Parts: sequence; structure tokens; C-alpha cells
Amino acid sequence: MLRRRQNMDCPVLAACLVSLCLYLNTLDADFAYDDSRAIQKNQDLLPETPLLNIFYDDFWGTPLTHSGSHKSYRPLCVLSFRFNYAFGKLNPWGYHLGNVLLHAVVTAVFTCLAQKVLKRTFATYVAGLFFAAHPIHTEAVAGIVGRADIGACLFFLLTFLSYMKYVEYRTSDQLASHRWIYVVSVYVFAVASLLTKEQAIAVLAVCATYDVFVFHRVKLQEILQLQIFTMSHFRGLCEGLVLLATCGISLVATRIYFMGSKPPEFAPSDNPASDSNSLMTRLLTYHFLPALNIWLLLCPSVLSFDWSMESVPLVESLSDYRNIYTIIMYISIALFAQVIIKQLNQSCRNPILGLKSQMNGNGVQHNTHDGKLNPPNQKSRLIRRESGSSSDSDELDAPSSFTENHCNVLIISLAIIIFPFIPASNLFFYVGFVIAERILYIPSMGFCLLIGEGAEVLYNMCSSPSRRRLVLLAVAVILMLFSAKTVCRNFAWHTEEKLYASGIKVNPAKAWGNLANVWNEQGRTSDAEEAYRNALKHRGNMADVHYNLGILLQEQKRVHEALESYQRAIHYRPKLSMAHLNLGILTAQFGQNENAAKIYRHCADLDTSGLKDPRLHEATKISCLYNLGRLYTEEEEYQVALSVYEEALTRRPSHYAPQSLYNMMGEVYSKMGDLVTAERWYRKALKSKPDHVPAHLTIAKLLQKKKLYEEAEKWFKKASDIDSMDASIDHHYAQFLTETGRHIEAEGRYRSALSKTTPDFELLFNAANAFRQNSKDLDAEDLYRKAVSLKPELPSAHMNLGAILHINGKLAEAERSYLSALKLKPDDSMTLANLQKLRNLMSSLERKGSP
Repeated sequence: MLRRRQNMDCPVLAACLVSLCLYLNTLDADFAYDDSRAIQKNQDLLPETPLLNIFYDDFWGTPLTHSGSHKSYRPLCVLSFRFNYAFGKLNPWGYHLGNVLLHAVVTAVFTCLAQKVLKRTFATYVAGLFFAAHPIHTEAVAGIVGRADIGACLFFLLTFLSYMKYVEYRTSDQLASHRWIYVVSVYVFAVASLLTKEQAIAVLAVCATYDVFVFHRVKLQEILQLQIFTMSHFRGLCEGLVLLATCGISLVATRIYFMGSKPPEFAPSDNPASDSNSLMTRLLTYHFLPALNIWLLLCPSVLSFDWSMESVPLVESLSDYRNIYTIIMYISIALFAQVIIKQLNQSCRNPILGLKSQMNGNGVQHNTHDGKLNPPNQKSRLIRRESGSSSDSDELDAPSSFTENHCNVLIISLAIIIFPFIPASNLFFYVGFVIAERILYIPSMGFCLLIGEGAEVLYNMCSSPSRRRLVLLAVAVILMLFSAKTVCRNFAWHTEEKLYASGIKVNPAKAWGNLANVWNEQGRTSDAEEAYRNALKHRGNMADVHYNLGILLQEQKRVHEALESYQRAIHYRPKLSMAHLNLGILTAQFGQNENAAKIYRHCADLDTSGLKDPRLHEATKISCLYNLGRLYTEEEEYQVALSVYEEALTRRPSHYAPQSLYNMMGEVYSKMGDLVTAERWYRKALKSKPDHVPAHLTIAKLLQKKKLYEEAEKWFKKASDIDSMDASIDHHYAQFLTETGRHIEAEGRYRSALSKTTPDFELLFNAANAFRQNSKDLDAEDLYRKAVSLKPELPSAHMNLGAILHINGKLAEAERSYLSALKLKPDDSMTLANLQKLRNLMSSLERKGSP
């Protein structure tokens, strides 16, 4: 008995250890791909967010009822992320550790199921090790968002194992009353599976399949004639089916209620076939995709983080060679079905239906050492063992009829492969992806069971030890190849850069676009620009890529190219609010305030329903109102600006921090001369966010206006203490010091500000004035030149440059600068006076230099 227990534990331990070892190299990986939106930007992970929100929001933190929601309802998975956040904030190590440990647990539980289904040690080893090492699992384990698939798989297994125990107890007089414990377990684990990922609800169909075709071995004819509802010996089966149906209907109804009774909306690029007008194209493509998924299970040589955007070309005609794979798949399924139906029709009924053997009064035969149902013909099984005809690896109970057990394995394996895959098949409703490797995590269990059973069959078919060793060698080689592929694939998931680079061959448009974002963040702007353009070569209508390229160009001061990129982004996605916002900002920088105001207003009134990440779009619309208010403030239309800010405060979503709006309200009142009201709004901004630097600066400037210089300087210093690297603080502080006559200190602050940032025109111009006042004329000249290069359209810039050149004795250049200023503003008296003085000086010097 002890030896048997040890033999049962060995496959479980081996598979569990292999799964741990293969994924240890993911622990030092960073966040990648979907992890950013699901974890780093998900408000539901934060402790200040009410815990109940996870039951009303989708996986990405968007309310389920919102039109832009993905409708992915996985509150238990989000709860586990929240647990990670509570202990490690946004350190990815803890999140990866959770995934690796959870995968090891699932591997162990699956191997236990394999023992029950396969009933032989060698087959169990093969199934467990293949599941531990299969490369298709890499995305689920190495990608943190894959925890939903791993967790759902765990509850899937626990539901199925609980139902198997329920069926076993249901047939026993002594234990029948205890079956309700397992009914409760089935319900609890089924609910947990649905709350972890929707796909796992398919376990109820797997349970029903097991009860009907494996345990009761119901014939197809009996189903068609509805005998399962009329014959007395199917009473237990009817009970099980009613329980499963009740559970399933209740869960599906609850799920539909929570998602607002509306299906999710997906972009055509996510699932190109769904956007095709050709019925033939849709049918051929959607029937080919399951075959492609099966191929990924058989030969996972090519894997990718994303399979959208026609990375799998559409099957548009009957002449496409890929239809052969579809035909092979459906022929194989038909052959499997034929074998199963034939075996069910030929096999004897399960022991509970009256086999002559050692049975209790209800016709139930029990295994005396473990409480399990025994198969018939126990004596012949023992004789075969004594004769040595069974496999040396056959330490677990073997069935009397291998053909019957093969049929059982085939039924269970196909049920685990097919039912969980149906929601992702697009055959009944469209989904937002073409292929997702995470989706295959649960179906891969059925595949591994088939591999284990097939390896056992091959092993037993071999009569000579050398051939058996060849089978063992083949299994070992495949396992080593799978393990090596898994380890290599894990390294690809270490960083976003490696991950996206690995996907260029499969999905070049998406891979280049994402890789460009990574390089842009790393400061590799030339590489990033080239990558953006590579992405657009493969797919020119990607609005996000045009928008991100616009940001890169704008940061490089290539404003005209940036404008074109933003306009293209809006052309391909008119609702892209961020592109409208940046387009408005650039338009305002060109001095086209009227056009900028129209852009801001249009953006603020955009209908962003149906868009992903609605929080971002709603916040962007309020930012448009913020910038529109600033525009009116600069034009001294103060009442209009106030009305815009009031509108922004009224429309502000709860997640948009109000302190900037409060501060700008104070700015408007300050410019209107209402300092009391201005201070009230400044204080309100500080109450909303005590470390809000702009509010500190505006209060300081308000006190400066009131001539309360000591108090004003305290606020400038407080702002500097909050963020010592903020150049704007030094800039405003320097202006204050200049006004109070502390010119040397002001110069120091200006130099500090210039060292901390790429200076804008205002900083350069004001610093140049301060340097000039301190007789740092060469430094002032350099800054005036830079200021003119930034805003050559401003006459004051040319005039001041002319003045410093005049002082520095560069008279010819000074004259050109004065003339440039006068060309922009011909009647400027100060420039005219300075030019006259310059020309008098030049004439005087000429006279002195003449003989």
C-alpha cells in the first residue's frame, strides 16, 4: 500500500518540480505587453479604490457597463493582483512569483487528474511532464495577465475532480448522503472559475460529458430517444445533469447581468475576418483557425505575443492550400467520434447498471482499499499481471479492457480540448483576437492526456526492449525540445524590447510599433522613428503609431511633421482624443489661437463611447477644456475662460484630479484683480493636493503682488523643497528676486533653471535680461540668439538681440537685428531710437577711421 502511494506521488512531484525549474528565469522579468494596462494603470489595484469595484469593473479597470469595456470579468484575478500590490506595490517580482507558483500547483493537480483518467504510471508521467514543459504555456506564466488563465484552469480542475467524486458517492448506499458536500464543491469551484476567467465555465460541459459517456456509457441511440430521462437506472445521471444545468444557467445569467447585457466592441484590426464582407472568407478563416491552434499544440515552433492585424492571412477562397488542414482536422474529429460511438455501442454498461460481480444490493461494485468503483473481470487482470504481459511501468490499476479505457481517455481529452475552446472559436460570436496562446492553457490539458495515452499505447505495442527504449528516447527528446523552447521563450518575455523584437516575423506592424515605443522611452529617438515608419510601411492606418510618431517629432521640434502625424492619426481614428489635444497645443504654439480653440472645443465634445481605456479619453477631454481656458486667459477673455473652467469642473470625472483647474481659476481671478477670490482658489488647489507645485508658485506670486515679500519667498522655498529639479520653480523664484532687486541671486536661479531643462523662449529671454543687467553681456548675447531661434516671429526678441550686440560692439549684426525687428513691427519707437543711435555710432566710427 505504501509503495503504491509513493508510485502515485512520483509523477505529481516530478511534473511540479519541472514546471518550477522551467519558469524560475521569469522571476526577474519586467512587466510586459498587457501588464501595463491591467496592473500598472489599473486603479482597482490601489488600496484607496473600494474593493467592491473589482466586481463592477472589467479586467482592465473599466466599468463593465461602459461601451468601451472589454467585458472581461475576472474579479478574483484582479483581487490576486491587488494582493500583490498590497505587499510589493509595482515590483514585478512578486507578480511573477505568484504566476510560477500557481502554474506549479495547476501542474500538480492536473497530474492527479491524469492518474485518475490514464490509470498507468508511464502515461501519467508523460502527460504531467508535457503539461509542465509545453511552450504554449509561456505566455500565461511569463505574462502576468496570464494569471487569469492559470487560476481559471486550477478551478476548472477542482470542479471536475469534485464532480467525479460526486458521481462516485452518488452510486453508493453508504456514501450517497455525503455527495452533497461535493455538489457544494462543484458549485463553489465553478463560480470561482467563472470569476477568474469566463472560459472556465466550460468545465460544466466537461462534467456532463464525463457523467453521460464515461461513467454511464450512454449510447447515442439512448440520447436520441430521450431514454436518459425515462429509464430508472439513469436517475442519478438526471440528477447530475440538472445540477450542472442549474449552475450553468445561473452563472451565465449573472455574467450577462453584470456586463450590462451588451457584447463587447472590437476593432477590425483585432479580428480582421469579423470585418470581412465575404461570408465565405469568414467561414473558411474561422474553420481554419482551430486547426492552426491544434498545430500550435503539436508544434509550438512559432509563438508570438500578438496574432492580430492579419498576422494570420484571411482564407479567402476554396483554392487556398490551408483548407487542407481544416479538412484534416474535421476528418480526424469525425473519426474520433465514430470510434467513440462504436465503442459505446459495443461496451458493457458501467458496473452500476447490473454487471455480475461482487456488488452491493444496488449493483455497485467497490474497491475495498480506496473506495473507488472497480472495473469488471478483476480475476483476468490479476492473471495478466502475474504472467508479466502488462507494462513494467504499470503500477497503477489497469482496466480490464484497454480499448474501453482508450475510449474514456479520448472522450475526456476531446471534451477538455473542445468545450473550453468554443468561446474563442468565433463560430458562435466574434471575439477580440485571432489567436491567443493563453487561451490554449486549459485545452492543452486534453492534448497532454492524449499524448500520455498515445505514448503508453506505443510502449505496450513494442515487443522488444530495444523498441521500448526507442519510445522512451523519443518522449525524452520531445520533452527536452519543449523544455528548451519554453526556457528560450521565457527570456523573450523578460523585457518588452525582447518580446516585441521576437514578434516581428509574425506581426511586424504591431511589433515594430510597440518596439518603437520602448526605444523612444529609452531615448533612442532615431531608432524609434525608424521603427514607427517600419510599422506604418506594413500597416499605414494605425492611428496609435501616427500619434506616437507625432509625439516623437514634436519633442524634436519638428512641429510641421508632428502636425501631419496628428492629423493622420485623427483621419484614421476620429475619436482619438489625445491626438486632438496635441494638435490643438501645436496649433496654439503657431499663434493660430482661433483654430486651436476650435480643436480644443471639438475634442472636449467628442463622443468617445466604444473606445478602450475610457478613463484616459475622458481625462483628455477635460485637459482640452483646461487648455482652452488657458488660451482665453492669454487673450484676456477672462469671463469666457472662467466659464470654460467651470464647465471642466462640472464635467470632471472622479479620477481626474481637480487641483490644476482650481489653480487656473485662481490665476484668472488674479489677472482680473480679485486677489481675495484668487487666493481662495489657490488654497482649494492646495487642499486637493498639498504638494501641488503650481499652487505654491501662484500663491507666492499673489503675495508678491501684495508686497508681502517675506511670505512670498517662503512659498517659493516650499515649492523648491517639494521638487528641487523643477526648473519652473527656479524661473519664477528668479523673477521674484529680480523684482526685489536681488540681481546676483536671480542670476544664480536662472543658471540653475537653464541647467535643469531644455529652456523655452520665456526662460531664455528673462535669463538674458538678468545677465545683461548684471553686465554678463556675452552670456546674455548667447541666450538672446537662442531665444530668437525659437521665436523668430517676435519683434522684441530681435530688438533685444540687437541691443546686446550693440553693447558688445557687433554693430553690423546689431543693425540687422534692429531691421528684422522693424520689419515685424515698423513703428516701434524704442527700436527706431536704438537703430538711430547705432547708425550715429557707426557714422562716427567711420569718420574717425577716414583719413
